[in-house]
Amino acid sequence: MFHQFGEERIDCRKELISKLQQKTNFLRQEVIDMICEAGKGHPGGSFSAAEIVTTLYFTVLNIDPKKPAWPARDRFILSKGHACPIWYAALAHRGYFDTAHLSTLREIDSLLQGHPDMNKTPGIDMNTGSLGNGLSIALGMALSTEHINEDYDVYVMLGDGETQEGMIWEAAMFAGNYDPDNLFAVVDYNGLQNDDYIKDINNLEPIVDKWQAFNWKVKEIDGHNIREILNGFEWMHKVGGPAVIIAHTIKGKGVSYMENICEWHGKTPDQNQKRQALDELGGESNGSNGN
Repeated sequence: MFHQFGEERIDCRKELISKLQQKTNFLRQEVIDMICEAGKGHPGGSFSAAEIVTTLYFTVLNIDPKKPAWPARDRFILSKGHACPIWYAALAHRGYFDTAHLSTLREIDSLLQGHPDMNKTPGIDMNTGSLGNGLSIALGMALSTEHINEDYDVYVMLGDGETQEGMIWEAAMFAGNYDPDNLFAVVDYNGLQNDDYIKDINNLEPIVDKWQAFNWKVKEIDGHNIREILNGFEWMHKVGGPAVIIAHTIKGKGVSYMENICEWHGKTPDQNQKRQALDELGGESNGSNGN
């Protein structure tokens, strides 16, 4: 099921898992550089999603960056579109566009807007940002394979706060009834939304029971453990869709002063915080903005 990481076939060997983790932390450094250069952005949710996005783009997705409109490509929708900095970093380093564009995040006429735009950014299949829409779109893409004579998988990442939206559950119910075997969802369950802890705003529990009640296959994983992530995607392909991974994550993962702190949903580090973040993530970035 897995595709290529560089020249090597992906499996769960220790050295390749280590390589994926190094890539993830490098992409986190890129996100720090991007957001600090722009003066705005969403580091917390980018970092909670980082291992999953990296694993998708460097192991799982059947894609060709040289042919972003290839009809048989797998589709990925980042329904929690505000976390696009980590997606942009992955797309750039996967070869969809020059990494020099990363330093232009949120600039007028940049390829990289504050929320994903399929008309601007190579590799993006759907605009997102207005929360609650991604699962319905992914469902439509998955079902359309029956009509366009193409065989591809569709992956969608949902924010946990986003799953408070009623439209998510309408799509989940429809998918549970029509049973598209190529539809796969991941819930980035970091426990925080814009204003507070999810449990104190509109508790999602029992979240596994909810998805199962809509006839989805469900698996819980540690969303920062790459071995578990790889095994989770392998499980999805074995059982078929509709299937959902509940990925337990930490908002701001990888930077000590951000972890599990609500205000880092959409806050920019100052220069001292930037240096600390880059140091904790493995040293000075060689990414979009030099240091």
